[in-house]
Amino acid sequence: MKRTLIASAVAAGLLSLPALAVAQSGGFVEDAKANLTLRNLYFDGDYKNATGAPSDREWGQGFMLKFNSGYTQGPVGLGLDVFARSGIRLDSGSRSGKAGASRQPGTMFPLEDDGSAVDEFSQIDFAAKAKISNTELKAGRGLEPNLPIAVRNDGRLLPQTYSGAMLTSNEIDNLTLRLGHLDEASGRASTSHEGLRIGGSSEEVNKFQYVGGDAKLGENLVASYYFAQLKDYYNQHFLGAVHTLDLGAGQLVTDLRYFDSNSHGANDDGRAGYTARGVYNNGEVDNRAMSALFTYKLSNHALGLGYQKMSGDSDFAFLDNGGGSTAYLITDSQINKFERAGEKTWVGEYSYNFADYVPGLSFAAKYLRGSDFDTRVGENDKEWERNLRLDYTVQQGFFKDLGVSLRHASLRTGANQNDQDQLRVYLTYNFVLL
Repeated sequence: MKRTLIASAVAAGLLSLPALAVAQSGGFVEDAKANLTLRNLYFDGDYKNATGAPSDREWGQGFMLKFNSGYTQGPVGLGLDVFARSGIRLDSGSRSGKAGASRQPGTMFPLEDDGSAVDEFSQIDFAAKAKISNTELKAGRGLEPNLPIAVRNDGRLLPQTYSGAMLTSNEIDNLTLRLGHLDEASGRASTSHEGLRIGGSSEEVNKFQYVGGDAKLGENLVASYYFAQLKDYYNQHFLGAVHTLDLGAGQLVTDLRYFDSNSHGANDDGRAGYTARGVYNNGEVDNRAMSALFTYKLSNHALGLGYQKMSGDSDFAFLDNGGGSTAYLITDSQINKFERAGEKTWVGEYSYNFADYVPGLSFAAKYLRGSDFDTRVGENDKEWERNLRLDYTVQQGFFKDLGVSLRHASLRTGANQNDQDQLRVYLTYNFVLL
């Protein structure tokens, strides 16, 4: 009874929709979930060879409230998801002179016309959903895809989100099928939505479509295939496989990924504003990305070694807008992605869980070295990045479940990009409301 009353109050106050009273007789409220996540982030970027702004120090408090209804009763269940978020600036002394709001590197807050950071920014998104059997459709804003061909970024105070429609079907055992259409993105430092584009371009489009799925083949193998098209930019095929093998006292996890991306529409025609980052072909998308990552897990240890190779005349193609982006590459790291044309990258990583000594504490280190990549200003360049991460979740007492994450990264690159050292400190806490 208490659960139903709380759910009714949250739903009514947050959504203010008269139709809720009718929906409460089904599972709309009974199966509802709501949580409030607090994220405090201190960001310090030291740009070694920059002109103008050699550093970027920002501090803010983020609030993320999610309400996910259940489904109404009947052959077609209907529901509603709400994602409200707000960011408050605690300090942003180095933001002056950076006009252009959400697209500047390191931005955590939107900017005023004079280049100063706003004191607060907020947004609320709604997505309707419907479910038949084991097939679910979500349509609206606040979507957070986590797919090989579209990954939302969550590296700052608030996450990047998308608008559109996403269909997921689990009607067949061991097979998940997905179909989707995305038309806009809302940046991690934005209160508005913008069209989609890729790195190196300026024109926005409103049509990204994908189809594909994941199949579990036996107990130890998952295979994936996806096809995606960003109108007037690129067509992309993805093949992937993750295999787990018992080896000695531990497990060997093999992660294989392959992307084939080619030009489409205006990009194929070389039309101005639709160009990709490339070196030889006037900005046409032309990239193959092949990678393999082998991770051996033993007790609380995990040791990984990987290799990635880019071929073709352009950088890797992916959705790259909204003040931050993430690519589904084994080389996507805290600062860099190692996705340049022709780039060959070795990856080494190690992690340890201190559960036997300090429950809740874990450590991870990652090193990447890229070479032989080409840019418009040079060939056969080199770059490297080192990531260090320490995470702790309080296990008991008044601060139980409080998360602390310290992340440091160093990048040194021969590309047309600043060398930098970067420190991030996250404090997170999640309140389960329903």
